[in-house]
Amino acid sequence: MDLSTPLQYVKGIGPARGEMLAAKGLLTVNDLLYYAPFRYEDRRNVKTIAELAPGEKAAVVARISSARLSGYRRRGPGLFEATLQDGSGRSLQARWFHGEHYATSLLPETRLALFGKVELDHVRGDRLMIQPEIEILSDSEDEDEILHTGRIVAVYEAAGKVSARVFRMLINRVLKDIEMPEDPLPPSVLARTALPGLGTAIEEVHSPPPEADIRLLNEFRTPAQVRFMFDEFFWLECGLTLKKSKAKSADGIAFTVTERARQQIKAMLPFKPTKAQRRVMQEIADDMKRPHPMNRLLQGDVGSGKTIVAAQAAVIAAENGFQSAVLAPTEILATQHYGSFKKLLEPLGYVVAPLTGSASSREKTQIKNLIARGMINVAVGTHALIQEDVAFAKLGLAIVDEQHRFGVRQRLELIKKGVEPDVLVMTATPIPRTLALTLYGDLDVSTIDELPPGRRPIVTKHVPESKAENVYRFVAQQVSAGRQAYFVYPVVEDTETAAAKAAEHMFEHLAKEVFPSLRVGLLHGKLSPEEKETAMANFKSGMTNILVATTVIEVGVDVPNASVMVIEGAERFGLAQIHQLRGRVGRGPHQSYCILVTGKLNEIARERIRTLVDSSDGFYIAEMDLKLRGPGEFFGTKQSGIPGLRLADLMRDGDILAMARAEAQSLVSDPARASELRDAVRYIQGNWQRRYGLAQVG
Repeated sequence: MDLSTPLQYVKGIGPARGEMLAAKGLLTVNDLLYYAPFRYEDRRNVKTIAELAPGEKAAVVARISSARLSGYRRRGPGLFEATLQDGSGRSLQARWFHGEHYATSLLPETRLALFGKVELDHVRGDRLMIQPEIEILSDSEDEDEILHTGRIVAVYEAAGKVSARVFRMLINRVLKDIEMPEDPLPPSVLARTALPGLGTAIEEVHSPPPEADIRLLNEFRTPAQVRFMFDEFFWLECGLTLKKSKAKSADGIAFTVTERARQQIKAMLPFKPTKAQRRVMQEIADDMKRPHPMNRLLQGDVGSGKTIVAAQAAVIAAENGFQSAVLAPTEILATQHYGSFKKLLEPLGYVVAPLTGSASSREKTQIKNLIARGMINVAVGTHALIQEDVAFAKLGLAIVDEQHRFGVRQRLELIKKGVEPDVLVMTATPIPRTLALTLYGDLDVSTIDELPPGRRPIVTKHVPESKAENVYRFVAQQVSAGRQAYFVYPVVEDTETAAAKAAEHMFEHLAKEVFPSLRVGLLHGKLSPEEKETAMANFKSGMTNILVATTVIEVGVDVPNASVMVIEGAERFGLAQIHQLRGRVGRGPHQSYCILVTGKLNEIARERIRTLVDSSDGFYIAEMDLKLRGPGEFFGTKQSGIPGLRLADLMRDGDILAMARAEAQSLVSDPARASELRDAVRYIQGNWQRRYGLAQVG
């Protein structure tokens, strides 16, 4: 057996358990050894029943003398009670609420290890444990049994019917049977960080030594755990650093920023750019002048003026005889970008054209022909832009908006339309620095961190749904003053069909009962492209006073006269999503408002709402969103763009990430460590794809 052995061939696993483990992404012995516990229990305090003292947490090994299911009603919960004895002369009562499932497994004479808080049964005078954690033990004094009590016990997330107890047994057997491979971490890194060797770290993560500090274990700060997390970050950062250095040395287009390009950019700007915009424009222009492909992330809060910056880059490309492609995730956003780029660039003599899925076959064919002949300077579109039959005459700049909504392969498909074009990735979802280092670690980052002058802060209020009438009155006042409003609705089911039904239901309610004298429009993802376009056009022109919508309006909708955003059921949205929706108002000269209407709130939802009421800083909100929801859900969906970290946590372990990143960059850039780097590259080539998937391709 070695690290690459498939788990189904390991003793005690077999095909059935192998399938359950595979569903968790555990395919090989290596995967199993890196499947770290998510917490630890201190079961070192093993006592006889006679020694148990009320108020303490303890472990005890005893045998069931009697058991019964009581308080069981039809459709009601069952209370399972067991009396246990261990020969010490006293009895222990154990009770489990909703414990009817124990009736078939916890039978008299069953030997158990129990762990829990000890109380006093005032009726019988016995010691009592309520809802204790248990392990069913065999009658033999098998070596495996000592894994589950009398020590600090690792607790794993179950995989199907493979429980934490089974994981402990399997990992213990594997550790006994396998010969640990040579430590892949470069010796100089190991020496400088003073981290334990890999074999020691794996042993101690799964089976902590008797003297281990349970507090440090559950804070994930023992030397063995830090080594695990350092490895995850180090190899990821090594791969990204190598990839970045390779990209920077590749042959690309050396654009020239001519005097005419400067004049065109100056003529294009409708207002004096902010200091942040000027800084970012310079960073991009400097990048484009280099004879290597630009790979840059442009992030900025909603309304910070990213489109102007991207249009400047498109002007530089056009003045050098190259085309630009702007890829957007939705038709609405693509249409919005088309309108913005057309307004900025066409007066300067550049040709901008849209290419989306809803266009007719004839229109698509015409646009594709013009793109192929180089007659279009900037093509703006959705996934239709990356179809095989779309060929650019001379693609020099690829602009990808809201990158996190695309698969990495889609970004690659667009880049392949040119010969090493410059790439500008834009996002209005500010990314916390720790996440940016891993999610976009192969890109240079430009940040627009100030809003254009004259932008008034949006007033955000929290209103319980019981006071919705007050919200309706306020919206009516705003409309009578000449403003417009959005009403956005969520649904429990995460489907566009269900969202559309919810929006349609509320549209009927608002149009007929709440605002019968106002013009109410409807926009959701299930409408046809023509219906969506009409709904947006009517709202933009002011023909519609109120627009009822789903989150289809989250990005790309720009109506300066809209001053109120009402988000119903706001507790069902993530922080970043609400912040994006809030950014749909405050785009004109009028004071704007975001009203968060909620039902009953749990603690996390209350914290989310409080964060939004207190702050309009997208970067602070992004940090809080990552903290409250975790990196896998940061963008609302778990996706391949986020590296699969087994033990490391981007919020908790930022210090370890920083250390690993510094070590990785030092290794890659130091010529004196060339032999170590060669070994590291071989390790990365053998493990990157398997370990991180396509997380950072392109």
